[in-house]
Amino acid sequence: MSLNERISKVIEYSRLTPSEFADEIDVQRSSISHITSGRNKPSLEFIIKIKSRFPELLWDWLVTGEGEMLRSELSETKIQEEQAEEDQIRTTPLPDLFTMINEDDEFGVDETEKELPLASYGESVIPPQDKASEKILDSQRLETSPEEILSQVIGNQTNKIKRIVLFYENGKFESFEP
Repeated sequence: MSLNERISKVIEYSRLTPSEFADEIDVQRSSISHITSGRNKPSLEFIIKIKSRFPELLWDWLVTGEGEMLRSELSETKIQEEQAEEDQIRTTPLPDLFTMINEDDEFGVDETEKELPLASYGESVIPPQDKASEKILDSQRLETSPEEILSQVIGNQTNKIKRIVLFYENGKFESFEP
């Protein structure tokens, strides 16, 4: 039996119309018809909504089709075992913010109040630079005078100018050819 057929069987079991069933589990009515017709497969969220509305359905049957459909068809001990497993899952405590704060000995202590560890041998100490060496760094360009720039431009005149184009702000331009 496919998952779509099992969902159709759950709708029959609920004795609701497909639209009432959709309203009952809080899904769109069209999704019920799409799933029961086989056009779409149900999502995990869809199956969880069915299971939460009908807790007497068994997960194994609903998801895989194995076993019985309802809890009442199982033996009493198996029902108690499954209930104990579900209760254990629900009652697993999660840490909250306040218990985490209580367990943190350093909560509320400023960093300046903490003792800083001594520098390890792997760390290097950068000596302070004097004003003269601050002015020239490796990543800065060296200053060149305008005369040097002009001499470089004139010295590199192996290429001859073919055309000069001037663009104006109003969108017009002029072209000059020597």
